[in-house]
Amino acid sequence: MTDPFAFADDLGPEQVIHIHRPGIGLRAVLVVDNTACGPAIGGIRMVPDADAREAFRLARAMTMKNAAAGLAHGGGKAVIIADPHGQAVRKEALVRAFAQAIREVTAYIPGPDMGTDETSMAWVREETGRAAGLPRAIGGIPLDEIGATGIGLGAAVGIAAARIGLPLKGARVAVQGFGAVGRHAARMLAAQGAVLVAASDTRGTVIDPAGLDVAALVALKAEGLPLADHDKGTKAGRDAIIDMPCDIWIPAARPDVIDATNVHRLQARILAEGANIPCTPDAEAALHARGVLVLPDFIANAGGVICGAVEYHGGNEEDAIRTITTRVRDNTAAVLEESARAGITPRAAALTLAERRVRAAMALRRFA
Repeated sequence: MTDPFAFADDLGPEQVIHIHRPGIGLRAVLVVDNTACGPAIGGIRMVPDADAREAFRLARAMTMKNAAAGLAHGGGKAVIIADPHGQAVRKEALVRAFAQAIREVTAYIPGPDMGTDETSMAWVREETGRAAGLPRAIGGIPLDEIGATGIGLGAAVGIAAARIGLPLKGARVAVQGFGAVGRHAARMLAAQGAVLVAASDTRGTVIDPAGLDVAALVALKAEGLPLADHDKGTKAGRDAIIDMPCDIWIPAARPDVIDATNVHRLQARILAEGANIPCTPDAEAALHARGVLVLPDFIANAGGVICGAVEYHGGNEEDAIRTITTRVRDNTAAVLEESARAGITPRAAALTLAERRVRAAMALRRFA
């Protein structure tokens, strides 16, 4: 059995809860990493191959993300180990059972993540009395519908592009994972004149150096169809997206998609991390050594959690969009400035910023 303290350090985690309900086949892990800045907020991820290690890494990323964004929240994450694309009635049963199991864990505020959505959060709130990222019909700000994470990602890329002298008009973009984050990031950048030259989903990659029709691809995904059904462009395997020459490469899928075995294949000037922990540490180091500007996940993709926090504290959609844009731009600029000043990677600069805020909050607690 894995040592339950294998991932512990002086920041956390504060709680690791394993949940097993054999009657309905529920297996889940909740990690409440650090609540020094306030109750932990973080998504519920439903994927068939998750584990406690992934939950911890994601929870720590949320601690850093929330602190870097200046939110009055700590970090947490939950994973439900199941196929999110199975029968709808089974998915609802699993989400509700998970919510019932964490009802008393008031230090954790759930939100949507990979495999869950606004409807899932409605189920969670009904069972627990708390959730962020709710449907509009019950007073929420549907972060996937408005593209909260994509809005922030577009803002971060704009700051990074200006820093390296890359005009967004005409800039070539490749998006790995054309889901809730990737499609909105593509839409935001296309609105600023960028050209989407490649996009991928779980079933393949579509490529057109002259530019893909973002609206047409979004419409395909809205119908539940693969990108390969697009009537234009060249079709290739899922991993072909890694080899696409571009200016801006956006991973918006699973963790660790870029590692030591494939990092040499990337041909981009900016890598903007739309997904959580999409690159291994050695891959990020290799990219930095090559002069590729890597925007760390917990800075660039903070739009979703910022939106959730604004909603949770009573704000509206306009408040959320304004807050996302302002905070992500300011934090990206601060991180890149510190990175250049200190001669360190953007992630190291971002961690310094976030950890400083967490430790300042911890110092005010009875038990730090």
